[in-house]
Amino acid sequence: MTMIKAIKFAITTGILSILPVAAMAAENLQQDDFVGISFWLISMALVAATAFFFLETQRVSAKWKTSLVVSGLVTLIAAVHYFYMRDVWVATGDTPTVYRYIDWLITVPLLMIEFYLILRAITNVSGGVFWRLTVGTLIMLIGGYLGEAGYMNVTVAFIIGMAGWAYILYEIFAGEAGRVASDEAPESVKAAYSTMRWIVTIGWAIYPLGYFFGYMAGGADMATLNIIYNLADVLNKIAFGVIIWNVAVTETEAKA
Repeated sequence: MTMIKAIKFAITTGILSILPVAAMAAENLQQDDFVGISFWLISMALVAATAFFFLETQRVSAKWKTSLVVSGLVTLIAAVHYFYMRDVWVATGDTPTVYRYIDWLITVPLLMIEFYLILRAITNVSGGVFWRLTVGTLIMLIGGYLGEAGYMNVTVAFIIGMAGWAYILYEIFAGEAGRVASDEAPESVKAAYSTMRWIVTIGWAIYPLGYFFGYMAGGADMATLNIIYNLADVLNKIAFGVIIWNVAVTETEAKA
């Protein structure tokens, strides 16, 4: 009961701390500002997902709690950054690139850690999986940021970012993580792992495509890119966490 109260207090405190920011953005949001509206909707969805994941930690067995806590941290961190990004957009109409990448530099490695955590919950897996996924993630994100922020030639930065993403895909499909999931995971974990890696394959493809058309091909405006990126985060953060929640509940109930 003490832990439940602590979690509820943390959620309530976090939500109350961002209400003044939400109120300020609401005063300036226009009904035809679809980018601002998308920021608003998704920031609220992220807050709701955070509360859900944290509260559901009390429903699953001990070995799955860390995975759900990490899912909640991903959505909590993203929610805070979305409030700032929304304010930047509503106030200036500019793309909040730096805030988006600060968010990604924290949340994307955490998402990659989830692969390691769900495998570790069902078998012994080496720390190499953790480090390889982390390194691949950082290469991908740093390359993308250097290109979007104008610190590096956009084509060179794109190639670096794609190399990091390819390294991640290799690890989760054909590397140690992929082999452990295939050989040792129960069916429910295999299904969750498979869906998670296809999210990383298909869902994450939205970002390099947006980068390519926005910065290399000149075929997409920043407003469209922000809406696409925002919608992608629903899949890549919230849905990703829901998949982990589902396998955690399934495995807990199967062994109850």
